[in-house]
Amino acid sequence: MTKTRLIAWTVWMIGSIFYAYQYILRVMPNIMLKDIMQQFNIDAAVFGQFSGFYYIGYAAIHLPLGIMLDRYGPKNVMPLCILLTVVGLTPILFTDYWVYPIVGRALIGMGSSAAILGLFKIIRLTFTEERFTRMLSLSVTIGLVGAIYGGEPVSYLCDKLGYKAVVELFAMLGLLLAVITYFIVPNMKKAEQTTTVSHDIISVLTNKKVIMCCLFAGLMVGPLEGFADVWGSEFLKQVYGLEKSSATSLPSMIFIGMCFGAPAISFIAEKTGRYLATIVGAGIVMAAGFSALIFWQLTHNLIVFNFVLIGVCCAYQILAIYQASTYVSEHVAGLTTAIANMIIMSFGYIFHTVIGLIVNTNGGPSVSGALVSGVMFIPITLAIGAVGFTFLLIQDSVLKKQSVQ
Repeated sequence: MTKTRLIAWTVWMIGSIFYAYQYILRVMPNIMLKDIMQQFNIDAAVFGQFSGFYYIGYAAIHLPLGIMLDRYGPKNVMPLCILLTVVGLTPILFTDYWVYPIVGRALIGMGSSAAILGLFKIIRLTFTEERFTRMLSLSVTIGLVGAIYGGEPVSYLCDKLGYKAVVELFAMLGLLLAVITYFIVPNMKKAEQTTTVSHDIISVLTNKKVIMCCLFAGLMVGPLEGFADVWGSEFLKQVYGLEKSSATSLPSMIFIGMCFGAPAISFIAEKTGRYLATIVGAGIVMAAGFSALIFWQLTHNLIVFNFVLIGVCCAYQILAIYQASTYVSEHVAGLTTAIANMIIMSFGYIFHTVIGLIVNTNGGPSVSGALVSGVMFIPITLAIGAVGFTFLLIQDSVLKKQSVQ
């Protein structure tokens, strides 16, 4: 392996580890739900807002962070963002006043945003365009290992050490990762821009196909950003009567499925060239899976199979982000991926807030019917998203036929 390739793979691996770290922080409220609600004396609706503020911070910083990565490079931006996630953890440790954890959660989201944007930048600077979806899917697979270990193992540590000790542990790991990132990641140059940043942003935001692709993809994030990372454990405890250990570990099957689905779905779409059709199929399967979970009383093995299959299909996000970048000229492809991810991830706030409000309105998280009503929001939006991508598929097919004629 040449020195250049070794540097490329090393930088990519550091970015992927950061992606895994921020995923653990993302799913932490799922494990610490009762502890946080008791510490700050809040209800399900407020907790849903707390979880959702991660996505507000995550989405709000995307554009300026993308510009900063272009101007200053991953070496200078990513360590600062890792430190931002560490700062965001501290309110849980040092205060009982509710506004500070909300601000902290937003700061964690802002810092975490640099993980995926940094990977977009690193992959485009160090690998060929043809390998973008492949390398990104591998990064997602590594990152999802963090989500998996944000389940039962972290729950076990919380039981043994206390949830505040676990928060302290991850704060120290964040400090270590920031130092490693700064000293190992080299300065990486990019080609000079021939257009202004504002011109590029406007050209992307006024592209109707890009925006439609992002909105439809956002409607399909519920399985990951509504169920697996917050409401899944409580749903399984109350609706299926499972013990805490099983209810905490089972949603991790969605992340395990996505570990396999990220490279598999990317490979299928890449080989067939049918990115939109693959996304539509994934949406249909996820909607069917959640409908089965809600309307049938599935056995333990069927829940595992269902969650793994849903997780495989959750990898549609990689295809959706890439598909959005195909609707623009090459010099704004990187900016488009950042904007696409910003719009898609901002739907996490919508899912957490709406599910929390529905649950709270119907009796709270201790009432099984309330959780069923809340989770019902997910298959409905999945169906709408799949229909939207079907419309894009038909539209693209018509345009291809017209160009051939």
